[in-house]
Order: sequence, then C-alpha cells, then structure tokens
Amino acid sequence: MKLKSSLVLDEKDDKAVQLFADLGMPKNLAKTLMYISQVDECCSREMEKVLGLRQPEVSIVMQELRRRRWAKKHDIKRKGRGRPVHVYKPAMHLPEILKAFEQEKLKEAENVKRDISELRNIIKNR
Repeated sequence: MKLKSSLVLDEKDDKAVQLFADLGMPKNLAKTLMYISQVDECCSREMEKVLGLRQPEVSIVMQELRRRRWAKKHDIKRKGRGRPVHVYKPAMHLPEILKAFEQEKLKEAENVKRDISELRNIIKNR
C-alpha cells in the first residue's frame, strides 16, 4: 500500500483538539480523531508521522476509537511475508461523534449535580 500525501492538522483542528482535551478527552485521542475524520482511510505509520505519536500510542488510541465505534479497521496483506498493514477509517462523521461525546459529557454533568446535591443533604442534616 502506498501512502497518499498526508494531511496536517491546521489551526482550527488544533483548537478542536484543545477543546476536546479541555472537556476530558485524552489529547492523543482528540488529535487522532480530528485526523481520521479528514481522510478516507489511513494506516498506523501515516498517523505516527503526521501526529507525532509512537506506534504504541496509535495502537491504544485506535483501540479506544474502535471500542467507541467511531473508527473501523481492516487489514491489507503485504506481498510475501510480514504482518498485514492495519488500515483505519472513520465509522461515523465528526458531527455524529460530537453528538455522542456531548451526550456522554451531559450525563457526567448530571451525575456530578446529583452527587453534589446528595452531599448538600448529608452535610445539612449533620
């Protein structure tokens, strides 16, 4: 498989990565998410180069994206011997992923509000 010309993250992408990180998403996950949302598909090596991540970091991030069903993986067998190349592509469009992330964060906020309310009741009744 030949590598296509790689995209780079621009200022808007960097801002989105920072906002995702501020909301609790690991920065490597946010960077990878912004990158794969802009390509049809890409391999691990390409992500390592473009995002400045090491192979284990890409692997961990892609496992999480696949666990969340935000990315898909398929393998391309190389000619001759050797391990197949893992190729990834987005499973959802970025607005759909944002909606899922938003729902997750809103649920977390509701849980925090509930816990604070419970603490108030406990402290008030002491």
